[in-house]
This record gives sequence, C-alpha cells and structure tokens, in this order.
Amino acid sequence: MRVLTNEITFPEVTQATPEGLLAVGGDLSVERLVLAYKSGIFPWFESDQPILWWSPDPRFVLFPEKLKVSKSMRQILRKAAFKVTVNQAFSQVIENCAAIKRDGQQDTWITQEMILAYTKLHELGYAKSVEVWLDNQLVGGLYGIDLGNGVFCGESMFTKTSNASKIGFITFVQNTNYRLIDCQVYTKHLASLGAEEISREAFLGLL
Repeated sequence: MRVLTNEITFPEVTQATPEGLLAVGGDLSVERLVLAYKSGIFPWFESDQPILWWSPDPRFVLFPEKLKVSKSMRQILRKAAFKVTVNQAFSQVIENCAAIKRDGQQDTWITQEMILAYTKLHELGYAKSVEVWLDNQLVGGLYGIDLGNGVFCGESMFTKTSNASKIGFITFVQNTNYRLIDCQVYTKHLASLGAEEISREAFLGLL
C-alpha cells in the first residue's frame, strides 16, 4: 500500500491488499479523481481517516442487459407515480446520500471534502445525479461518475420512500446506453437487481 504524494499517479492496482486497499493520501482534485476512475480506483474513507483509495478484486458490476426487475417493481413503474430526472438536483442528492444512516457505519464517508470534490466534477460534466420525485418532493436518488466510455460508476444512493432508489436506478439503467454500471462492492440490494461479481482484471478490460 503506497502513500501518495502531490504527483498525480497511482500504483498498479495489483499492489492492492486482499481487501482492495491500494493507496493512502493525496487529494481529491479533479485530475486525480478522473485518473482514479479511469484506472479502476475510487476513494472511500470516513471523516476521521486519511483519503483511502480502493481497487477491489472481485469487482461488483451490473451489465444493463442483465437488469432484474421484479413483477412488483414493474407494477410500481407502470403506475408512474414517481418522476425520474437526471442532473436536476445534484447538490440535494449528494447531501441526502451523506445524511442517510447506514448499518455498520459510525460516520458518513461522504464528507464535506467529498461533497465539494464531486460537486466540482458535476460542474465539469463528470458526475451525474438521478433524482426521484413524488408529489414534487425529492424522495430518492443516486449519483456517480460518467467516464465517457460507456461506463457509469455508481457512488451512492438514498431513499426516503419505499422503492424510490430502486425506481431511480432501474429507470436510469433502462433509459441510458451504458455498457456497464460499476457498483464497486457487493450489496444485497444491488445483487437483487442483477449485479454480479467479476474479476478486477475483467473489469479493467471493460474500462
């Protein structure tokens, strides 16, 4: 595991620990973040930690053609009670993702430093948000990085109403032309939607 300097470089991902931890330190500049995502690396750390950079093996991904939509979810989608938009409320989405309490986490990993960095990425066209509205109220959403190569790297999602984040995710996947959605690490929630583990080598090949 390498300690990063001011130089915008990363070690080879094969140098990551078995858990996927590759490097520590550096900064959250646009240049470093873009290089990270293009190299199959992402930051993930809590407020009392230094910046930690990860490249796990295996990688958890969704191939859009393998998206699973349950019968009950199809019924909810047909009712069209929810409105889904893209890039209409990025700041609200990332702030809500930061505020959500998650099992097993003492603190949010979406620190103010992260919010500022990803807002800058959004302003430059790299970060996207998906918003889910019910009666003109924001009830769910997600955000992530668009590499411009057919890969969307999902970062976080939130929901305030049952199924809202699922509605946003499913609608986004079905109405875009991505080859791959990077979900980073396993979650039961995304596995139920068809995400699967592939080797880091295979993931890098798809990048």
